Amino acid sequence: MEEKVICAGFGGQGVMSLGRLMSYTGMHVGKEVSWLPSYGPEMRGGTANCHVIISDTLIGSPIISHDATAVIALNYPSMVKFEHELIEGGYMFYNSSLIEQAPERSGIKSIGVAANEIASEVGDLRVANMVMLGAYLAACKPYSLEDVVAALRKVFGPGKEKFIPLNEAALKRGMEVVESAAVGK
Repeated sequence: MEEKVICAGFGGQGVMSLGRLMSYTGMHVGKEVSWLPSYGPEMRGGTANCHVIISDTLIGSPIISHDATAVIALNYPSMVKFEHELIEGGYMFYNSSLIEQAPERSGIKSIGVAANEIASEVGDLRVANMVMLGAYLAACKPYSLEDVVAALRKVFGPGKEKFIPLNEAALKRGMEVVESAAVGK
């Protein structure tokens, strides 16, 4: 198993947190992982992306170049920029709350997720990134929801564990979007 995922959006959308959580979860389940962040000149509001590799074998390079198995795009510029990094048959998860049109590229699986609306329904717009992660989990199945929640407990620690139910609810709703559409590997 080797997943090469690009997470991208504007600073402040939780792009780095999303990538870190994916990496921590991979470590939690005994995988080899790599997390490579990239920031624009500003933090909040600037561009941000990270490359996450989760593998059963050693990872030679943290850079993903035209061989991403999935892209999680939280805004339109990110979707346009990274859709050509996907392999044939790769997954493009895009935040349909902010992106009105599906990717133009053929040969990939496009999954629109109304992450902002779902996050608001769950109780906090700031968990839109977790909604997107839930969609990715349901389609690509790198590890289970339980594994992600266990990693969340470690990342949040005892002082912030009150936020785990909100994040878990967002993950579940993101998974439901994909499962109800019967999309996946």
